[in-house]
Amino acid sequence: MKRNSVAFCLALVLLTPALALFWASGKNTLAASGCSPTLSKNDTAAVKAVIESYRTSWLADDAEGVLKTFTDDAVLLPHHGVAPVVGRQALKDFWWPAGTSRVKLNKLDITVDEVGGDCQLAYVRGHDAISWTVEEGGTQKTYVNSGTYLNILRKMPEGTWRISHHMWDDPANQLQ
Repeated sequence: MKRNSVAFCLALVLLTPALALFWASGKNTLAASGCSPTLSKNDTAAVKAVIESYRTSWLADDAEGVLKTFTDDAVLLPHHGVAPVVGRQALKDFWWPAGTSRVKLNKLDITVDEVGGDCQLAYVRGHDAISWTVEEGGTQKTYVNSGTYLNILRKMPEGTWRISHHMWDDPANQLQ
């Protein structure tokens, strides 16, 4: 519990200035541009659909599908203090490194506990639970984990939403 509290506080400290800057810089232009200061029902549904596409792409072993849910300049803020990963190619190298054993996802459950934002930027937070199998030393091993996540999504010029920042926290992987 203490670890989750520390992770939440760290996330709050890191993301609050960025969100405050965004809201402050957009306040004067939102009304003038016709941009709503809250997410519309359609935008909320579209943001949730991105999270579902992310989930189902992982389960389908579709790396390109996963990567398409992110902006070109996306930032991962991985768990356990791992250094940030910046850019779609870096995400690919992080999640699918060359020369490693193939990982098979058995389960990926993602909740959407909160969605908010405006017509240009959205945030989503929730919980995830995952199970995967990998070959290690000639033996199939299955791991499980669960934790929390926070995503920031940006509306693209053509009107679609993509994840620009993805942060998660969880305990160490547990052998099942």
